[in-house]
Amino acid sequence: MDLTQGTLEEKNNRAKKMMLWFGIVSLIMSFAGWTSAFVVSSSRPDWLKDFQLPSAFIISTVIILVSSVTFILAKQALKKDNRQSTTMWLLVTLVLGIIFIFYQFKGFQQIIDLGYNFTGPTSNVTMSYIYLIAIVHILHVVVGLICLLVVIYNHFKQKYNVSKMLGFELAATFWHFIDILWVYLFLFLYFIR
Repeated sequence: MDLTQGTLEEKNNRAKKMMLWFGIVSLIMSFAGWTSAFVVSSSRPDWLKDFQLPSAFIISTVIILVSSVTFILAKQALKKDNRQSTTMWLLVTLVLGIIFIFYQFKGFQQIIDLGYNFTGPTSNVTMSYIYLIAIVHILHVVVGLICLLVVIYNHFKQKYNVSKMLGFELAATFWHFIDILWVYLFLFLYFIR
């Protein structure tokens, strides 16, 4: 398909989708760098080999997976022109995103309760990596929540329908990406010591 063909709106839509994918690829490269540094650093003599991820991280992983399902249900409801269901599933997704962040901070508290802070005399390089990776991911979830709020606002303004869903689809793609990214990060931190 020739990317220069089509109406101006089709070209703009393709450009917006391409920009989102460029952003996603750059995020993948960033997190690949951090997880690679984690692996390289694991050979340090002060590396913790027997740490357990906080149980709150397990709960947050389930929550973020469910939030992807609710976003899919919102999109299906929108395609069926069921505005009430779309609203409900979007709001559930928003709440689940907030609960995810709550459990992430609860996980940080569990790490602190074990005696490990992000920096200072009670810090450890292993836990500092876990803090860094999780905090940067939380920032991206916050961006996802902002996108979701924009989608909810536009939905109330009736800007989306079956033939006009670009903003909705872009937000959904980003949301699913940050969900998949967290699952990868969780499994990585759980299995790689």
